[in-house]
Amino acid sequence: MWLERLPTDRIERQFSRTEIETRPRVVVSDIKSALRLVAVNEPASKLDLAPGLALIDARAMYPNILVEHADEAADRQLLSGIVDWTNRYTPLVGADAPHGMMLDITGCAHLFGGEDAMLRDVVRRLRAQGFIVRAAIASTPGAAWAVAHYGKPGVIVPSAIRETLLPLPLAALRIDTETVDALARVGLKRIADIVDRPRAPLAARFGTLLVQRLDQAFGRLSETITPRMPVAPYMAERRFPEPIVLESDILATIEHLASELARRMEERGDGARALQVTLFRVDGAVRRLSVATSRPLRDPRVLCRLFSERFSVLSDELDPGFGFDVVRLAVTNADSMVADQVQFLSPGEQNEDIADLIDRLGARFGIRRVIRYVPQETHIPEYAVEAVAAREVQTMPKLKTEAPAQDSVAPVRPLRMFERPEAIEAVAEVPDGPPARFSWRRMQHQVTRADGPERIAMEWWRDGEGRPLTRDYFRVEDNAGRRFWLYREGLLGPEVDRTRWFMHGLFA
Repeated sequence: MWLERLPTDRIERQFSRTEIETRPRVVVSDIKSALRLVAVNEPASKLDLAPGLALIDARAMYPNILVEHADEAADRQLLSGIVDWTNRYTPLVGADAPHGMMLDITGCAHLFGGEDAMLRDVVRRLRAQGFIVRAAIASTPGAAWAVAHYGKPGVIVPSAIRETLLPLPLAALRIDTETVDALARVGLKRIADIVDRPRAPLAARFGTLLVQRLDQAFGRLSETITPRMPVAPYMAERRFPEPIVLESDILATIEHLASELARRMEERGDGARALQVTLFRVDGAVRRLSVATSRPLRDPRVLCRLFSERFSVLSDELDPGFGFDVVRLAVTNADSMVADQVQFLSPGEQNEDIADLIDRLGARFGIRRVIRYVPQETHIPEYAVEAVAAREVQTMPKLKTEAPAQDSVAPVRPLRMFERPEAIEAVAEVPDGPPARFSWRRMQHQVTRADGPERIAMEWWRDGEGRPLTRDYFRVEDNAGRRFWLYREGLLGPEVDRTRWFMHGLFA
């Protein structure tokens, strides 16, 4: 598909159709130190104004033309939105800059009544949105591009590709202007002039791209379309003859589609780890919402509940406008899912509840914002746990650790531990007595009770100089009943004549 007047269409969509049809408008850009036309609307084209003409010459012929400056960023954004909209016809859609797009409709045309009906529907809908579009369907991307830009738009059957392409100019092969001009200087102007010529001389004189594009157009060389978005491994959609507007109807549709995807995933032993729902509005707007899970899921009710949570915290309202006529649900990331053996009083029930909570919080606030602390293989307090995304915990290798029994002598850790210990001033009996008083954050604390020390030797690689920095931890209580977790760093000896004290945590 080719939006031949995209820059002017973007500007004129805000005006009435009568004004558009009567006022010649051009879009200009600074090219080679001069303002030149890069796009014209239909009234201007009827005046023989064309891209490439200098603005000063155009105004000399028609002083009353409307002039707008090019905005390539706005054109790209608009093209991106149109590509999203055409995703309703096929998931394999790629932008063909600057003003076109390619759709791979293999296996999709029958859903719209055949290729002719599908082509008419696309063109009709885009024209209703204010775009001038030329579209063609062919068995090769090169042939479709050539016909859409230089031929008669429509459906070209494979047997008619040769006779359709032969009369077209060489620019229809998607080659640069310099090559087209070089071919014209030797009398080669149309595809018919080179189609049966020997390949080697053409490639030697005009480059291999010319031969490559020729073979692609006629199907002798394969060509792929790079979709704008990756194709999901599982996808289902539902189309409505009458658009839906209620959130309850959208959620019911999502659950129905999730049931269909669940059957497919069960056949392959997969479960969903990330899903995306795409809502196509009748006026061309497209809305996408994504959720992620902490474990592979297939239950349609659970998946629907995640989207319900997502809808409830949208920063902007889910504006249905005149309604959504297509709802698509895709599993963008799937993982292997092994069925669990059902047991009475299964110890895994609690883990399932936690995983469900993680998924619901992730749907509301973003799955990356839900974290879990995972034990690490170290005895150093500040490195004993690591905060990771909760959904990643399911895929991490589990450490071989056991929870301490109720009568265990495992050390007690504070409820609040500082990320970085804070330096304090302390008075203590040497060489290894507990602190008698200390100053922290400009406040003096008199110690009434102390328990310790708990000696921890740091790994040598933690210090830049390779020194084993020994710590003596104490649990202390001051005269106001506040309890602290602090430590003394270093041991007095021939090489160390002074130790340092740090506050590392607070008890309740």
